[in-house]
Amino acid sequence: MPKKNKFFLILIALTAFFTIISALLTGIYAYINYQYEVKPNVIESEFSFKVNQGSSLSEISQNLEKENIIKSSQIFKLVTKLRGNESKFKAGEFLLMKSYSMADIYNELSSGKEVLYPFTIAEGLTSDQIVRVINTNKLFDENLAVSPDEGTLLPETYMIPKGMKASMLLKKMQNAQIDLIDSLWPARQKDLPISSKEEAIILASIVEKETAHNSERDIIAGVFINRLRLGMRLQTDPTIIYGISKGEPLYNSKGERRTLYKSEIYKKTPWNTYQIDGLPPTPICNPGEASIRAVLNPRNTKFLFFVADGTGGHAFAKTNEEHIANVNKWRKIERSIQRSQRKK
Repeated sequence: MPKKNKFFLILIALTAFFTIISALLTGIYAYINYQYEVKPNVIESEFSFKVNQGSSLSEISQNLEKENIIKSSQIFKLVTKLRGNESKFKAGEFLLMKSYSMADIYNELSSGKEVLYPFTIAEGLTSDQIVRVINTNKLFDENLAVSPDEGTLLPETYMIPKGMKASMLLKKMQNAQIDLIDSLWPARQKDLPISSKEEAIILASIVEKETAHNSERDIIAGVFINRLRLGMRLQTDPTIIYGISKGEPLYNSKGERRTLYKSEIYKKTPWNTYQIDGLPPTPICNPGEASIRAVLNPRNTKFLFFVADGTGGHAFAKTNEEHIANVNKWRKIERSIQRSQRKK
């Protein structure tokens, strides 16, 4: 056979070989891509999947297969690499659906849209108490050893991912309070006897401890504003308690919750507003938004006194005579409650 014909036969054979190989590779790639893109025919349901910080593509792929989320870790890993997406995964907990294709799963794990959980901090807690609440919650991976400065946190419900650092939540709460007071300060009432945002937070913390009723906050804030304007002492019990126990409940020798002793009212501490003029040096708790708003825009009244009214609210008075009458009413109610409790 002439050499020329032999060369052409070899060329044709090689062309056919590479055509077959190319078709085979194209078919394999198409199959792999189909497996990557196809959605499983399953009953719809959702579940969570966690990507740990620093996880490699191999670890993520293997965990997905181990948890029966995907059929093949090799296909998931191969296509992810071929598409140049190997380093685009985010750490966190993600909500996935059983009907997701591998492509859908990759999109979710690279989107950064983590599962968020509501975490509520109640108004009126001290910073130490807030740290204890955080340290007993399993959403966080770390325990806090040090409490932030008193009154620097904004209590509310925060949406947070599982495994969030507790220190990051504290920073978020601090920034939230700064943003709130910064936004409210310019629209505050004129001529308030409060010279700074820090003083507003201090007074708001006292209002927070005096009532849990939103309808009363601006009235109680108004009472304290009136007293400050007149140079009267605030004379509020929660400041005495803070000076004694830093806001922790008081107990008697039997381990029962108790009220203040008369001697404690006369005990001078930096926070006891029966013994000091003006505001205490620091907040006595972390006030919520409603109390901060109330202090910056208090109700315009002539009230100077208030006392519990037996319904969970307060009775307000303009004069000391009216206040004494309200106190006597409350003491009768209090004695009646104590008698009924003894009968039980």
